[in-house]
Amino acid sequence: MAEQTTSSIVVQASPGAVMDVIADFPAYPVWAKGMKIAEPLSTGADGRAEQVRFVLDVPPIKDDYTLAYVWDGDRKVSWSLVKGTLLRALDGAYLLRDLGNGSTEVSYRLSLDVSIPLIGMLKRKGEKILIETALRGLKTRVESL
Repeated sequence: MAEQTTSSIVVQASPGAVMDVIADFPAYPVWAKGMKIAEPLSTGADGRAEQVRFVLDVPPIKDDYTLAYVWDGDRKVSWSLVKGTLLRALDGAYLLRDLGNGSTEVSYRLSLDVSIPLIGMLKRKGEKILIETALRGLKTRVESL
C-alpha cells in the first residue's frame, strides 16, 4: 500500500456497535458527507458486504466506484478499490480498539490515488479532510443510536 494518512477518534460505544454502523452501507448517505449512494453488491457468509458500489460527490472529487471489503470481526475492516472512474486506488481500514470503559478508539487509515495529477502534499491534505470528516460523522451516528 502507498503512503497512508491515519487519524483516530474515541466513540462512546462498544466496538460491536461501531462496526454495526460501519457495516450499514445503505445508511452512509445519512452520515457520510458527500456520499450519495452506498449499495452492497455482494455479501459474505457473515452477512457483511464483500463488495459495495459508491457514488461520491465531494467537489472536486465526483466518482462512481466499487470497493472490496475484508472483515475481521469487530476489530478491523479493510477495503481496496475494485473499479472507479476518477479513483485509481483507494485502500483503507477502520481499526477498532476496545478501551474497556464502554468506549472504542477508532483509527482510520487511508491511501488514495486519482487519475488527475495532484501534488503529494495536496493529496495527503485531501485524505486528512476525508478521514476527519468520516470519523466525526461516524462518531455522531454511533452515539446518536
